[in-house]
Amino acid sequence: MRQICEEKGLSYEAVLETIESALAAAYRKDFGNKIQNIEVEYDVASGKIKAFDVKTVVEDVDLAEVERVEEERRAKQEERTTKIKELVEAGQPIPEELSAPASADGPTFNEKLEIMLSAAKDIDHDAKVEEVLRMELIVPGEFGRMAAMTAKQVVMQKLREAEREVIFNEFKENEHTIVVGTIQRREGRAVLVDIGRATGILRSEDQVPGERYNQGGRLKFYVRSVTLGSRGPEILLSRTDNELVRGLFATEIPEIADGAVEIKGIAREPGNRTKVAVHTGDDSIDPIGACIGQRGTRIQTVIAELGGEKVDIVHWSENREEYIVSALSPAKVDRVTIIAGEHGEEANVEVPADQLSLAVGRGGQNVRLASRLVEIRINILGAGKEEQKVEDVAGVESVETATEKIKEE
Repeated sequence: MRQICEEKGLSYEAVLETIESALAAAYRKDFGNKIQNIEVEYDVASGKIKAFDVKTVVEDVDLAEVERVEEERRAKQEERTTKIKELVEAGQPIPEELSAPASADGPTFNEKLEIMLSAAKDIDHDAKVEEVLRMELIVPGEFGRMAAMTAKQVVMQKLREAEREVIFNEFKENEHTIVVGTIQRREGRAVLVDIGRATGILRSEDQVPGERYNQGGRLKFYVRSVTLGSRGPEILLSRTDNELVRGLFATEIPEIADGAVEIKGIAREPGNRTKVAVHTGDDSIDPIGACIGQRGTRIQTVIAELGGEKVDIVHWSENREEYIVSALSPAKVDRVTIIAGEHGEEANVEVPADQLSLAVGRGGQNVRLASRLVEIRINILGAGKEEQKVEDVAGVESVETATEKIKEE
């Protein structure tokens, strides 16, 4: 038992409880009956067992009335099932009142789990309502082969369930954190990742375009969610989530880990480029310099973990105009004007002619990421061409077209 505890990471009490459940199933198989609620106590030292029929004491009820109530409930349940079937066939929604199980008013009595007060008094004169009676049963002899097989199956099933629960609880604590995993194999479009005692799933939408996931490769992943399914814990990983960048910064940069430097915003196009806005309330700390590190060692480590993805670090500011100027770096900006647009506030940004392509970026990437970072629509205006706009729109083609027109004029 202790060996199983060590191998599976289970508590001794959980394994003992599992064995007692299995022995109860074996007793029920060979010696019990359907109206007994059997529990078994197993003496580890001697290997002997004691079996009990465990019932809760309830008030006396009329069994005929109980049967009438049960028949009424069954009739309602059949009627409810028929109505649901008719609605489903007709393609109509199921009303909320039909979703709940059918019930009937009147006394109830479960002979497997309950015992009436009068019968309980015959066993124990001091018995009271809601008291739990444990009536010891005789163990006639050894279990048969089928009962032993039943016990074995129960032990294996309970141990698997307990192990799944332990793994789920362990990884639930690590939800929304960074883990290191080894690529196992690809199943369809998903990639399976070994993350220790469990296997994580990297779905296609969480994979970085162009990034290769070779078997045996070790990468860092963001744990997006942990749920407990019928086949055990389901752990969804991500390489595209913005929080992966935040976690890597916290791992590699002590000032961010201890809160001296704060990440205020992240805008990312996985596999291509990321903009990170940082801020500090300590005047003695340079937030951008702290993130870059001596000779770029810190930021280079983050870039390597992201597979070579370009990372821009910019100053965050409460002043939106200043924040927009920082967000558009490395392009130089002449003037920023906040205006009221069709869909809310917009920012018109004037840049020198030689900075236009740099401000827009390849395929509009720079202005698009800056717009996401500051959470405002940005229009890039060429010097002296206020009527011409390069807008941060979803379609890259319109950005390039507008840029070409400005250049031509």
